[in-house]
Amino acid sequence: MKLRKIVSGGQTGVDRAALDACLKVGFPCGGWCPAGRRAEDGAISDWYPLQETDSIYYDDRTRQNIIDSHATLIIYQHDLTGGTLLTFRLAQELHKPVFLFKVSPFFIDESLDELLQFLTAHSVEILNVAGPRASQWAKAYESALLVTSRLVKNIGLPE
Repeated sequence: MKLRKIVSGGQTGVDRAALDACLKVGFPCGGWCPAGRRAEDGAISDWYPLQETDSIYYDDRTRQNIIDSHATLIIYQHDLTGGTLLTFRLAQELHKPVFLFKVSPFFIDESLDELLQFLTAHSVEILNVAGPRASQWAKAYESALLVTSRLVKNIGLPE
């Protein structure tokens, strides 16, 4: 396994959970956020190691995180909509591999095994993690924290 960093955009929900899971165990993380550290709950805390784009638009931050990564993991529960759908489409447009992790209490371990195989098959070193914000999915943070925590635990800290 070559994964050495996780990036995300810092929005509430999936993005923050991915960063928090990494920060909790010391796994390298970062990414791009909009100018002004803009998110739906106000300015993103400086505690998150994010770089600001020159733009206030979420789309620009999303594109930059996809460009700077080898693949994207989208964690979701129902249909892809809004920024999550945009992430999927931009990754396809930029010819970057995408793994869709549909959260189900019955398939977390099975899906995690498939994700690990995906990361190995695509030699992913930098993984962009994306998905719905908190206002669009009540369990976004909790679900993404579980998935990302298990992922980094399985991989271990980069040397």
